[in-house]
Amino acid sequence: MSGVEIIFIIVAIVTLLAALFVVTTPNLVHAALWLILALFGVAATFVLLNATFLAVVQVVVYIGAIAVLMIFAIMLTRRVMEDSGPQINSNWILAALLGLVLFVGLTFVLINSGAANASLSDLVVDPVEQLGKELVSPNAYVIPFELASVLLLAAMIGSIVIAWKK
Repeated sequence: MSGVEIIFIIVAIVTLLAALFVVTTPNLVHAALWLILALFGVAATFVLLNATFLAVVQVVVYIGAIAVLMIFAIMLTRRVMEDSGPQINSNWILAALLGLVLFVGLTFVLINSGAANASLSDLVVDPVEQLGKELVSPNAYVIPFELASVLLLAAMIGSIVIAWKK
């Protein structure tokens, strides 16, 4: 095993453990901090894949903006910082089985597609240029991109309406 593969395995384990702690930690502030670590692990994975633009976007947008905004929102609401309800509901077995089936299915598709044997240079020529073209192409991602912006606008308006004092 090469050094990059060992680093990838370490980063993947840390990212998965941080993601697990995000959903199992009862303290909201601690969950937000675990989320920052999980997002940083995703950025490190982008660096290992030589997708530095996506790594910088991950750090700036998700860690720098959204995660910090979540921490401020949690701290400024002055609510109880710890969830006193049960952490596991009655459907956890179904969710675990569904997650296992999804993992096995994705692993099967990845192994049989030949994508695991392809190198990164075979897959992408210039990722930033290709991303820019795909985001504005009517046949690619322009509709989902615009729908995501409308969804974010609706969420922002909804949060203003909820927070508005009568």
